[in-house]
Amino acid sequence: MDNNTDDARLNVEKREQKEAEHTPRVKPIIEAADSLSLGISMVVAVAMGVGIGWVLKSISGAGWSFWVGVLIGVAAAILNVYKAYEKQYKEYEDLAKEPRYAIKKQLDDDEDDEDYGEKSY
Repeated sequence: MDNNTDDARLNVEKREQKEAEHTPRVKPIIEAADSLSLGISMVVAVAMGVGIGWVLKSISGAGWSFWVGVLIGVAAAILNVYKAYEKQYKEYEDLAKEPRYAIKKQLDDDEDDEDYGEKSY
């Protein structure tokens, strides 16, 4: 009987080891780099806008066209921030749907159970 249980334990341990080998180890690193890349993408967007403005100014000769390029870069940076916000908000909503994080629903249910009577102010 002991032999069978030892074999079963070894099989379970081997299976867990294989599953651990197949789990992506790089995913947390990529997610962290994605979050850090927001700052870099903002700087790059503004720098590209300045470059576009400089090219427009050199082609047209109008000084205001430089500022058009800068505004394009700033708008691109704001768009990057908005996209990152939307992505994080979606992840937050998905996380809030998990039962172990549904504390608000549990609190609302607890308030319904308690009856303190009518409030008199």
